Amino acid sequence: MSGQTIDYYPPLGFYYQVNFNGVSKDKNDLRFQTVSGLSVEYEYESFKEGGENRFEHKLPVRTKYADMVLKRGMLTNLKDKTIIKWFLDAFQDRIFLPADISVILMNEKGQPLRTWNVVNAIPKKWSVSDLNANESAIVIETLELAYRYFSVKEGA
Repeated sequence: MSGQTIDYYPPLGFYYQVNFNGVSKDKNDLRFQTVSGLSVEYEYESFKEGGENRFEHKLPVRTKYADMVLKRGMLTNLKDKTIIKWFLDAFQDRIFLPADISVILMNEKGQPLRTWNVVNAIPKKWSVSDLNANESAIVIETLELAYRYFSVKEGA
């Protein structure tokens, strides 16, 4: 059946993996419930031209990347806490070791569809969800990172 087009279906956002290159390779340490902050925008500078009152010129100045936010159920086993140790090194000892992070969106067969390569990420914030005796909720830890930029490529 040549010439027949295949219907396009957008990928589902629940099948992905996160890799902290050079920090941790332990699969338990790299499982996250949510990943957010993969966004970029331009900051603009307005320029008013003398005698022109209908509009302002808007010129792109620089790109601005949002902070990356990762959430997961809190790990309690000490041997699975390499990422948290990396965070605590920054917060307790002021040792900031930038890491490159790959976020890979996969298809239903486990093949990479798109990869976001986050460059020079450093810890910005670490928080743990509220502890509440009236609820039986999983304790969630949130890891927030600042980074320089990301690049996007198809596949791995």
